[in-house]
Amino acid sequence: MRSGSIRLFQVAGIEVFLHFSWFFVALYQLTSRPHGYASPIFAVYEYLALFLIVLLHEFGHAFACRQTGGIANLILLWPFGGVAFVQPPPRPAAQLWSIAAGPLVNVVLIPVFASLLYALLRSDLRFTMPDLSRLLMMTGYINIVILIFNLLPIYPLDGGQILRSLLWFPLGQIASLKIASIIGLIGGIAITLFAITTGSILYILLSLFLLSQAFAGWRHAKALQLEEEVVDVSGAPRPPVL
Repeated sequence: MRSGSIRLFQVAGIEVFLHFSWFFVALYQLTSRPHGYASPIFAVYEYLALFLIVLLHEFGHAFACRQTGGIANLILLWPFGGVAFVQPPPRPAAQLWSIAAGPLVNVVLIPVFASLLYALLRSDLRFTMPDLSRLLMMTGYINIVILIFNLLPIYPLDGGQILRSLLWFPLGQIASLKIASIIGLIGGIAITLFAITTGSILYILLSLFLLSQAFAGWRHAKALQLEEEVVDVSGAPRPPVL
């Protein structure tokens, strides 16, 4: 996924990269989708707001992972959103907090956008700057859509990984990953069928990404199971899981 990306900046030791395909998708979105603004520049502002919301979401993952003692040094932004490369300790609680912190950022942003829009609508600016009112309304809507989409229980979306973390407590690391991966494969197939019926190239690409990552999760679970079986045969002691 790092191939073809450019480095933007670094915050607290976390490097942020942007995939080159983001520019093509941004150009497509800005030129082909009706935006409803009197001034076209506000369509650009809206897309940049989407960029900022996704970035804050990924920083939520990264900083939460570091709180658990994990490693988080890289964020990649690409057309389907963002990916925070986090490595929390192999504990369900650490995994759960590292994943849940991203959607929590979107939850915190809901009253922020609502307050700004309310203040704007209560002032005369709603008449003199209607584009600004629409921008705040659309940005708040985008934030909610990102939140809802990410909470879908489809691995590797946040919802799927949260489900996996919750299952980890009673079922263990391997079984929880297997179940989450199977649900992810089913969800990816469903999105593929939806993409085919709508003819959306972006949804097709998204579904292919979800399917590939769900399959990778299944393979990782099988590898962990094999590793555990080797340990059982060798009789080597296992470290305690906290």
